[in-house]
Amino acid sequence: MPTPVKATLIAAAVVIVLVIVAIVYVNVTRPAPVTPDEGALPGTRSDSHVLDEVGPDAPTLVEFLDFECEACGAFYPYVEEIREQYAGEINYVVRYFPLPGHFNSMNAALAVEAASQQDRFEEMYDRMFETQIEWGEGSESEADRFRGYAEELGLDMDAYDEAVADPATQERVEEDFLEGQEMGVTGTPTFFLDGEKLELNALTDLTDALDRAIAD
Repeated sequence: MPTPVKATLIAAAVVIVLVIVAIVYVNVTRPAPVTPDEGALPGTRSDSHVLDEVGPDAPTLVEFLDFECEACGAFYPYVEEIREQYAGEINYVVRYFPLPGHFNSMNAALAVEAASQQDRFEEMYDRMFETQIEWGEGSESEADRFRGYAEELGLDMDAYDEAVADPATQERVEEDFLEGQEMGVTGTPTFFLDGEKLELNALTDLTDALDRAIAD
């Protein structure tokens, strides 16, 4: 349970996030339709990164995010509290949406995807947001910094380097980006609940939507 001060700070941050999300967007050409995988959770593919899995009968919350996005960074602690609050009641899935205007968003996504190939997705996901203030909004590559994170996590560095350099790793990130565009994502963070895009105007909109989905 968050303290009153912590809750107030998070609430203020999320209000700012909602304003940022309203004005930060990516202007892109819509790609060809992407066919969803059979049997995947709503709004996901079979290879999507499921951080919390309850099962197909539970509501599925999907977040399209950019690790360099300040709004995503501000929303991160709120999302972590939601995951704790609704543990055992919802599926939570992360999908990549690296915005072209962010110099290191793809580098960060490649690092996280490379870590995922060693079953360390969530640790690298956490590290990116916990350190975002140190490297975000820069104009030089932070690939070496991200490689350092991989070393700190104890990853097999030969395998990590190979994964980062492999075109298939970037293709995996781009699959999420393209499908996000097809689903109507134009900025980050963007949330979907059971395949339906959520329009968030207040701090409680997300939890209200989850409560309704759980009650149904």
